[in-house]
Amino acid sequence: MTKREQPAPPYVPGHGLLADRVVVVTAAAGAGIGSAVARRALEEGAQAVIIGDTHERRLAEAHEELASEFGSERVAAVRCDVTEESDVIALLDAAEPFGGVEVMINNAGLGGTVSITDMTDEQWSLVIAVTLTGTFRCVRAASRRMIANGTAGVIVNNASVVGWRAQEGQAHYAAAKAGVMALTRCAAIDVADHNIRVNAVSPSLAMHPFLEKVTTEEFLVELKGREAFGRAAQPWEVANVMVFLASDYSSYMTGETVAVSSQHP
Repeated sequence: MTKREQPAPPYVPGHGLLADRVVVVTAAAGAGIGSAVARRALEEGAQAVIIGDTHERRLAEAHEELASEFGSERVAAVRCDVTEESDVIALLDAAEPFGGVEVMINNAGLGGTVSITDMTDEQWSLVIAVTLTGTFRCVRAASRRMIANGTAGVIVNNASVVGWRAQEGQAHYAAAKAGVMALTRCAAIDVADHNIRVNAVSPSLAMHPFLEKVTTEEFLVELKGREAFGRAAQPWEVANVMVFLASDYSSYMTGETVAVSSQHP
């Protein structure tokens, strides 16, 4: 049954949930969830936000916009390809002048739509390399840095409801996101003795320009029709849940994956 599209709610103002924290966000350029959570962290009082992305022009634009709005002393940008260990280390190094990473938001991921019968080894491997192995690499590096700095840190990973639910043409992406969920659970246990928490969000449909480019209008209408509100989430609605998981309001939560979804059966 197709749902009537409901209007998006008003933007929620900041409440100081990340006051004085040092936050690192991957895939934070552009207009998707990464850029939304970087902005949200600054609005929530973060001392500094370090953003990374592979797209240098968009990264520079995002840095300029955030620095002009929130102050250049609170924003840094580093080109980061999460498939490269040296890039991940450089991104975390950029947090050290502020006291070191306290919140790591792992948003980098890569999708695509192709049937399992047509999927090549290269298509499969690339999605796994960015979406799953890249997240692993960032969790490992951030955990090591937090332990070395004696930081009671928080890591938040971006998963997806396709890690739970079947969707045509998404075998590689679904497998990667299911892996992110399992990684989150196991990593949380590994680092709990160091007072580091690891959680994930699992969005269903968040609208951003890249999604519109890689998905047909007909399929987007179909996906929206599966949502209880008849619309996609705004990226900032997903970012709000990520900020909650990064804040002290979720202090007893670790190893959890929280659905950010209004999908109905």
